[in-house]
Amino acid sequence: MWDLGLRRRTRKPKASLPRAHLKRRGWRANLVAGISTPGPFQVLYTDFSELWYERGRKKAYLIPLLDHETKYVLGWAVGPRRDTGRALEALEAAARTLAEAGLTLEGRIVHQDQDPAFTSYRWLRAVLVSEKARISYSVNGARGNTVVESFFGRLKVENGSLFHEARNVWELRRIVNERIVYHNAERRHSTLGNRAPEDYIKDEEILPRPRVALAQPST
Repeated sequence: MWDLGLRRRTRKPKASLPRAHLKRRGWRANLVAGISTPGPFQVLYTDFSELWYERGRKKAYLIPLLDHETKYVLGWAVGPRRDTGRALEALEAAARTLAEAGLTLEGRIVHQDQDPAFTSYRWLRAVLVSEKARISYSVNGARGNTVVESFFGRLKVENGSLFHEARNVWELRRIVNERIVYHNAERRHSTLGNRAPEDYIKDEEILPRPRVALAQPST
């Protein structure tokens, strides 16, 4: 009424307990940095990446769990959002894959960026309490999670046109499944002596059972 301006001040939201803990830990939050040569299935990398489909009109998000040494994708999920539910779907698929091989996630390190999905209480409860795994965070974004970023780069360069032509998210999931099965069973990796991950696992007698079965995500 008197043409007086109101003083407005927005308060920055208070950081959640997980984020406050990460801030206090600093570089110590990255458990992977202290491991020079991780053993088989000791360190699993994860993150979200965009996949465009329906000729580039729509996008979905892929989240895999990728082993450091063997380059094997233990589990994955695809969906319209990069949320905790999708991350848990991939984690559960990885746990089922390890169970097929007579192993569990207990004691293994799950490394990721500080995405909200990975600092949520549901994710932390699943990783730390339910699966009894250890959790590690990149403190400098993608630069601290290069293994999975490299995987995304190769996957999308080699298969981007297939993803682009998918007519819906169900077809996209089918294509992603085919390409990840190919990645695990046939695609040769120079770091594995030009062997596919499954061949490397078998040749090196890494698992108590002779073959890892890729767990399929629920649709």
